[in-house]
Amino acid sequence: MKALSDMTLEELWHLFPIEICAHNPAWADWYEEECRTITNILGDRFRYTINHVGSTSIKGISAKPIVDILIETSLNDIAAIAGLMSDNGWIIMNTMSDRIVLNKGYTPTGFAERVYHLHVKRFGDNKEVVFRDYMNAHPADAAEYEKLKLSLLPKYKYDRDGYTEAKTNFCNGIYEKAKRL
Repeated sequence: MKALSDMTLEELWHLFPIEICAHNPAWADWYEEECRTITNILGDRFRYTINHVGSTSIKGISAKPIVDILIETSLNDIAAIAGLMSDNGWIIMNTMSDRIVLNKGYTPTGFAERVYHLHVKRFGDNKEVVFRDYMNAHPADAAEYEKLKLSLLPKYKYDRDGYTEAKTNFCNGIYEKAKRL
């Protein structure tokens, strides 16, 4: 069996297709459990905040069954936190100068029962929190977002980058609307 690190992007996208399912109230519990685990790993060595973000944090809408977690911390602690999480079973997916994204629940045979993305970013880089709060307060916009995501699924089932890019204008529009409130 091929290791994930040896797979091409196309192989990974086929092993981990975009799936959207009805809202699952258990996602909030998954977040709470993983939040406790993360908090135990990080302890009091860092100053940080932690939030459930992404579509699984928006009440009542269909989503990819992947729980997104945002850790905001100082720019100087991003790499140290990501390293500590990597030492505790998280896989680093993407590294930039001001953020690192990790995942948990991706296996050589497909998704595990619970799948997580962990975004470690600097304090104040929290568009996801603003987006979540706005969507939870505006169910009509959340329903439009759900409709958009479902409409994109047939074209982008095996293209995560394309799927994300196709949602960008909508998400940026919601973020701008939320900032004006």
